[in-house]
Amino acid sequence: MTPAQKPEVKKAAEKLGELLKTFGSTVGEILGDPEVKKKAKEFAETVVDSAAKVAQSKIEDKEIRNRFRNVGKAAQTLGKDLETHFGPEKTT
Repeated sequence: MTPAQKPEVKKAAEKLGELLKTFGSTVGEILGDPEVKKKAKEFAETVVDSAAKVAQSKIEDKEIRNRFRNVGKAAQTLGKDLETHFGPEKTT
């Protein structure tokens, strides 16, 4: 891995961690459970650390990149499904 790739890997890991933290925090708010929010933050921090370490050694692995793409696609699908289910026209 070139030195130029390391900041990109760290940035990607941080984005993934932020996504997980936001998701967990939002679910915690929906459920009214501050413990869920706390656990989500802890999990996101762990993921950032782990993803950065793993990604540095495997970033060139096409299968790993495809898995991260699949995570992104799943997040988009979830967002669209939630928007459809709880969209503005369905809130009161």
